[in-house]
Amino acid sequence: MVYKAAVVQAGAVPFDKDKSVAKACQLILEAGRVGARLIVFPEAFISGYPKGCHFATPVGYRGEGARDEFLTYQAGCITIPGPETEHLGDAAREAGAYVVIGVMERGESTIYCTSLFIGPDGAVLGKHRKLMPTAAERLIWGFGDGSTLPVLETEIGRIGSVICWENFMPALRMAMYAQGIGLYCVPTADDRPVWPSSMRHIALEGRCFVLSACQSIKRGAYPADYRCALGDDPDTVLMRGGSMIVNPLGEILAGPAEEGETILYADIDLNDLAKGKFDLDTVGHYARPDIFSLTVNRRPMPAVRFSDGSDA
Repeated sequence: MVYKAAVVQAGAVPFDKDKSVAKACQLILEAGRVGARLIVFPEAFISGYPKGCHFATPVGYRGEGARDEFLTYQAGCITIPGPETEHLGDAAREAGAYVVIGVMERGESTIYCTSLFIGPDGAVLGKHRKLMPTAAERLIWGFGDGSTLPVLETEIGRIGSVICWENFMPALRMAMYAQGIGLYCVPTADDRPVWPSSMRHIALEGRCFVLSACQSIKRGAYPADYRCALGDDPDTVLMRGGSMIVNPLGEILAGPAEEGETILYADIDLNDLAKGKFDLDTVGHYARPDIFSLTVNRRPMPAVRFSDGSDA
């Protein structure tokens, strides 16, 4: 089976979920018109990655305005399911495509960095909450658990998502390979020149297609009163993109895209998955379970469980 996949390199409308969703829907429809059956968006596309913001919180102290900044950021988050996922689902259904999109998800008062999966029928198929927020992200984002590590069986292949620096967690990668992931979707905020080497390595290691999507966005896209450690020049590039698509032998099919909004396209040939595992299958014939083993806890881990067996 051969079909077209798309990676969207574009900027969110920071902290405005309605405008971010509207932009995402337009891009879904654009890629759908080209014939894309899988469309991957960057990390935190709904509703923005707070690049350069430290939320006025040095170690041991909460500065003036810190809580107001967090409140503004939280206001751009969505619930799953919710009205925003319905709009995204309508666009996915019209495009006839699977969509993987980075969203900021609100769970009660905690924010999660989440990959949302939507089917071509418009239904929410699942989600993955980032297990390990990176560095200062831990101040504003909660930690996901093993209950949201899906690899979805679909007619276009097995789809899963690993977010940004989670890709540097070898055990997490192995857990995805063990589920037979073929379409390894990577919403990210990492636009460094070294990032493509990691994506090529993962494609080779997992013998899977890797679709990496990063925002392209400047300081001017953020509110004027946004406190950004990188400065207030509206032309300052906060994320330059670098999105790409890689095949199971580590060959780049599209990208890395330089600065600027664009949609990358590549043909996905599912036969390449089996061909790649001819000489390397890290959870099959190239594994040594007699020496190494990995246990994955996929149970939800709520903070409170009551004696009647319910979770809070």
